[in-house]
Amino acid sequence: MRAIILAAGRGLRLQQPEDRQLPKCLLRFAGKSLLERHLILLRAAGIEEIVLALGFRRELVEQELTRLRWRPRPEIVVNGRFELGSVLTVHTAAEAMTRGGEVLLMDADVLYDDRILGALVAGRTPVNRLLIDRDFEAGDEPVKLCVRNGVPVELRKQLEPNLQYDAIGESVGFFRFDQSGARRLAAIVASYADRELGHMPHEEAVRDLIREGSQRFEVADVSGAPWIEIDFSVDVERAEREILPELRSLPGVAA
Repeated sequence: MRAIILAAGRGLRLQQPEDRQLPKCLLRFAGKSLLERHLILLRAAGIEEIVLALGFRRELVEQELTRLRWRPRPEIVVNGRFELGSVLTVHTAAEAMTRGGEVLLMDADVLYDDRILGALVAGRTPVNRLLIDRDFEAGDEPVKLCVRNGVPVELRKQLEPNLQYDAIGESVGFFRFDQSGARRLAAIVASYADRELGHMPHEEAVRDLIREGSQRFEVADVSGAPWIEIDFSVDVERAEREILPELRSLPGVAA
């Protein structure tokens, strides 16, 4: 199993001072960057093959890897047009998506408990898997995952008014794909690039994969496990105040 971590964006909505703008994966909580937390949790889950898709100020991320002396050092791919949508970042990692085996596709800007990753990687049989958190705040910002009869039917911020579903929640920004699913997603992402739709979020390509019906998807419920995607300064404050105290200790790290 291979993890591809999407960490290319500028994070403009955080409104960091211009002379101190950092890639969001370098935001620190309790002394550890989000990147370091990803690496620790992935290693604890038995995943050592990691690809970092970088863009904005990538040299700072590489400096963090050097500081951590992480081995094996993650493979790095670079999206030179990181100011556009994340679908191009996934396209940059196309070779890693298609080289075989299962793939985890993960947003870098998430502070999360090990139970989140545990639900994603559970089981030895290759699967396509989505994560749903039913305890979410409604609004325009969350990417909603809608499920009907156990099957995902929608993955979007804005829902059609006549959409039929029996469960709804926020999609955690992590996806698991078996070999076939990963290769098909890479092909869909390539079509976005070919059609000059590089401004789109990668979730739109995942949505296309879900809705075309070529792959079977499982949905794992992680409601109650603490996590937060960090987009705005208020998210940083909430992460410190509400999420961090609820996280279990990082594996192999003294409390």
